Amino acid sequence: MDKNIVETHLDQSGETVGAMRMSRRKFAQFAVLLAGTSALALKSAPALAEEKQLVFVNWGGDAVKAYDKAYCAPFTADTGVVVKQDTTGPTEGAIAAQVKSGKPAWDVVDTDPFSAQALGRQGMIEPIDYTIVDKSKMREGFSWEYGASSFFYSYIIAYDAAKFGDDPPKGMADFFDLEKYPGKRGMYKWGAGMWEALLIADGVKPEELYPLDIERAHKKLAAFKENVASFWGGGAEFQSLLLNGEASMVLIWSTRSRILEEDSGGDIKTTWAQGFLAPGAFAVVKGNPAGPKLAMEFIASAQDPERQLVMFKEFGHGPANPATDALLPPELKAYNPVDPENAAQQIALDMAWYDEHYSAALDAYLKVISA
Repeated sequence: MDKNIVETHLDQSGETVGAMRMSRRKFAQFAVLLAGTSALALKSAPALAEEKQLVFVNWGGDAVKAYDKAYCAPFTADTGVVVKQDTTGPTEGAIAAQVKSGKPAWDVVDTDPFSAQALGRQGMIEPIDYTIVDKSKMREGFSWEYGASSFFYSYIIAYDAAKFGDDPPKGMADFFDLEKYPGKRGMYKWGAGMWEALLIADGVKPEELYPLDIERAHKKLAAFKENVASFWGGGAEFQSLLLNGEASMVLIWSTRSRILEEDSGGDIKTTWAQGFLAPGAFAVVKGNPAGPKLAMEFIASAQDPERQLVMFKEFGHGPANPATDALLPPELKAYNPVDPENAAQQIALDMAWYDEHYSAALDAYLKVISA
């Protein structure tokens, strides 16, 4: 688990957490003191103090514009509440640090359901209010006590098609085969999907993957890690690895697959072969400044199938609401992780295993990559 307290920067506004707290709690009084008793100060300060806002924390990169177009701007139009995006990455450690500070600055976080569940049991995440969030707008089996299903994505191989286009990788064994596919690699810093890739490449059959043999996975990782150009922590990092040619293959989130192909002019391609399918979740930080009700209303607004269609078109999030499936353009189904043809090539991550074992496994994983 990430134990560092990550300094929060609001991506669109450039405000720090401290500045944001000031605007919520003290800016009006501060403005009056600076301006004396001018009528302008007395009229403008209350308006500033009363502005409603909600902080939505995600992983950055191209997600920022997509989230704004699909969910944030429409929610502001509906409610008048300004949605600020923070792109520092809502790791379990960072969320815990927010709550333990006693003055969290985050409201809604884009996280894994197993992280939401683990933190929820520790009293750091609010239970999802299913009188506001609609379970009928989720795929069956993908609602949790502390996390609301928000999208689907996969960990898949992205590769340099200029080098390997005639013989592209066909699975995880190829990702680790440096003789056949030379060049540096990129892997995910936070472990999920990487254990599965290491074990499948090491000969474990998909049907025998769980429970994960973490010791075996880390033994393979220790022998391979000198070939990893970077263990990336967010979408912007792996995009840079590929677009700048620092790595010839990277295990990435599928959400960037179409963007990478377009941005590279087709020089970067991806494959669903032996990818790992996973759900994303939205969760509400305990003691969030905007209040649980407003945060739940934001999550509920993101369940709209038309808005999820926008998110898919902009960013490749497989829709959490099955009603969105019928709205997808046929030419874009190739990029949808939950499209039946794509899902059939993948292995679903076992959320029950992650719920129970993720924290300890991640601690061990971080020791291996930092050694």
